[in-house]
Amino acid sequence: MTNYSFTQERTAHTGAFWRRTRLALGVALFAWLAACSVEPTYKVPDSGVPNAYKEAPQQTQSANPHDVGSWTAAQPADDAHRGEWWKVFGDPTLDQLEDQALAANQDLKAAAARVQQARALTQAARASWFPSFDAGFGPTYERASPASQYLPQNTPVATQTLWRAQATASYEADLFGRVSSNVNAARADAQQSEALFLSVQLALQADVAQNYFQLRQFDSDVDLYRRTVTLRADALKLVERRFKEGDISELDVAQARNELASARADAVGVARQRAASEHSLAILLGKAPAEFTFPETPLQSVNVSVPPGLPSTLLERRPDIAAAERAMAAANARVGLAKSAFFPKLDITGAFGYESASLGDLFMWSSRAFLLGPLAGTALTIPLFDGGRRKANLAQARGKYDEDVAQYRQQVLVAFREVEDNLSDLRLLDDQIRQQDEAVNASERSAHLSRTQYEEGEVSYLNVIDSERTVLVSQLQASHLQGSQAVAAVNLIRALGGGWGDVKPQTPDGAAPPPAPLAAR
Repeated sequence: MTNYSFTQERTAHTGAFWRRTRLALGVALFAWLAACSVEPTYKVPDSGVPNAYKEAPQQTQSANPHDVGSWTAAQPADDAHRGEWWKVFGDPTLDQLEDQALAANQDLKAAAARVQQARALTQAARASWFPSFDAGFGPTYERASPASQYLPQNTPVATQTLWRAQATASYEADLFGRVSSNVNAARADAQQSEALFLSVQLALQADVAQNYFQLRQFDSDVDLYRRTVTLRADALKLVERRFKEGDISELDVAQARNELASARADAVGVARQRAASEHSLAILLGKAPAEFTFPETPLQSVNVSVPPGLPSTLLERRPDIAAAERAMAAANARVGLAKSAFFPKLDITGAFGYESASLGDLFMWSSRAFLLGPLAGTALTIPLFDGGRRKANLAQARGKYDEDVAQYRQQVLVAFREVEDNLSDLRLLDDQIRQQDEAVNASERSAHLSRTQYEEGEVSYLNVIDSERTVLVSQLQASHLQGSQAVAAVNLIRALGGGWGDVKPQTPDGAAPPPAPLAAR
């Protein structure tokens, strides 16, 4: 009797040992399969980066990207705050307009909403890492087959109503990185949305500054035409007086009246352009044109030295480049997701609760039941044949990745071109403005001499008309160059990815704040 008990106990211990061993091996196998992600290792593709900008002045081609005057390039990447870069212009009116735009611009609010959508999708993808639980209650009207009840064929089986109150659980095992790849793709999409938000924000700030300087340039033109009309009106009075005295013919009077009418017509044309520019600025500020009026403020010379730093920092600072890079990361993760479709999929589901033919007996202890099987249980699905669908999906995912790589490299090239364009604009505009100032001075001197000689009867009125037209053209050109210089400075800051320094602006009430990064990359 004792030997039998000892043998039985040893057999029980041996069985328990093997059960624990099988369980441990199963857990180890499950963990190994979960760790075997088929997602390709992501690496940012190389793109040619020059050592220095071709159009940059020599003093900005420093070996240290921070040795760029009094400004320091923001670090480390696209999610760094750009600061109130427009304050470099020292214009309080521009500062107020920028604050209003950040608080009320609808495009910026829409971009912020897209970020929230992308974050929600990321959270939904992350939820697949955890099991889901549900609870339900209700009746089921059913008739079981005779075979399922171990009865002969054609045996009548009564229909019945079963009441169930049960909880269900389901979980998809992360085999071959199927869930992780989906999460990685969603996370990269969210980070791309954040970078695009910063790109929209930077574009808005630049558009406000550009529109502001262009509007002030139109004010300069309006002021110039106003003074021209006054001069032409005075000239007409002089010509009419001389005509009455019999010194000149009526031809000079007609020519003077033509010049006055032409100047007034040109002034109306500039006023029309100014009105359209004012309306555009109102829209950027999130206002209806009827609610916004900008006082006439002629543009003064804008001289801002913008240090470009080194080309290598451009890839870190430009939010549109960061968005293109995140698109590549998402496409790479979706390649892994497409690959995982070639491997087995494990869905674990189960249910436990109460089941009874009558509602009154439903919650009795003897009514408890559980389901675990092919219909509601563990199911390992192995793909066999789908007519080439999975292969086509993988090819599409790889093609999308190649497309994003090409777009990323193209975006880098466009970024360098924009920086070089604006650097050359600022460099050449300085020389052009100096030459134009000399032309204005010379034309004004010529016009003064023509008027003096006309009053003395030495030249005809045509000489006066030509000299005054030359003055107007040269002054308009000088005004346009000043506006172009201000806009080029704004464009260069925008091309470089934003402002410098670590100054963080106060977020206005109602503004869409810059979204924080989801995770460090």
